[in-house]
Amino acid sequence: MTIYVAKNYDEMSQKGAEIIAELLKAKPDAALGLATGGTPVGMYKELIEMNKKGEISFKEVSSYNLDEYYPIEKTNDQSYDYFMRDNLFNHVDIDINNTHIPNGMAADCAAEGKAYDELVRATGGVDIQVLGIGGNGHIGFNEPCDVFDPITHQVTLDERTIRDNARFFNSIEEVPTQAITMGIGTIMTAKSILLLASGKGKAPIVKEMLLGKVTPQVPASILQFHKDVKIVLDEEAAAELLSEIE
Repeated sequence: MTIYVAKNYDEMSQKGAEIIAELLKAKPDAALGLATGGTPVGMYKELIEMNKKGEISFKEVSSYNLDEYYPIEKTNDQSYDYFMRDNLFNHVDIDINNTHIPNGMAADCAAEGKAYDELVRATGGVDIQVLGIGGNGHIGFNEPCDVFDPITHQVTLDERTIRDNARFFNSIEEVPTQAITMGIGTIMTAKSILLLASGKGKAPIVKEMLLGKVTPQVPASILQFHKDVKIVLDEEAAAELLSEIE
């Protein structure tokens, strides 16, 4: 595990983009595991600029997103399908047919999860999985629970997650209460993992994720067992971790 501490959100985003760019230069047909939410937006902007300058290309890339609200139409501007197009796909040279996001309108979520896992498995595991971390320790939409769920599945969102995501909606009542998410087992098949965290609100859970015991009550703690994890924090998100280990 490698931990980078950036000065601020912009530097965190730049470092994250550099890690992705390094992979794409070495392996142009890389399989990327992508994430949504506010944290990776800056990194996506950096990647767009790199692409426009000709420094990297997405032409041969395939992508696999962590999750999607359920039920939600792709055309809904709060869907993660819409998010990815708006924040990355529409601005780079990726083949949209090579991008994959769980179906937020699947008639059978169990069948959708099984098919999605098979899709990820066919890649041999994505080359790098981008993650954020929720204030309650979730990765993807794997909420605190009694056991680590290994497969892509339907989940009921934690009350804290709903509150945290309400900022993207007109009201908390509009926030979906369910989602389809890669399970912990699927996430852990990634060859490498890049976790980004920014802001003082993430400081307590970052410390718990890295220094606490591995438990499904803090889903991100499972990353302690992954062989290749890069964690990029800004100074605020790293504050409690650094104070503990200094």
